[in-house]
Amino acid sequence: MAGTKDIDEYLSTLSEESRVALQQLRKTIGSAAPTATEGISYGVPTFKHLGALVGFGAAKNHCSFYVMSTATMEAHADELESYDTSKGTIRFPPGKPLPAALVRKLVKARIAENEARKAR
Repeated sequence: MAGTKDIDEYLSTLSEESRVALQQLRKTIGSAAPTATEGISYGVPTFKHLGALVGFGAAKNHCSFYVMSTATMEAHADELESYDTSKGTIRFPPGKPLPAALVRKLVKARIAENEARKAR
């Protein structure tokens, strides 16, 4: 996957199950952040809005949603307690995608975080 030029190319390298899960995640992120731009950053699909916003990727046994913010993860800890998480990442099985409402909420929180940082 290293060296992919865009998100469509990245997705084309994945298993069907991971591709379907991440295509849906991409669509949900795009609807929550319609002015964000898409690209590849550090080898993974990334959305940008006043800086890095969120990203996603696939590994052998899971998919990841990169929230890219410890503060946002901590603010939503109760909603994330049933997921495999780290400081800025949520991992999930490709066959059990993240709920769209949760993704939208996290993306909106990241937009607000980036806009508040920019306003300072």
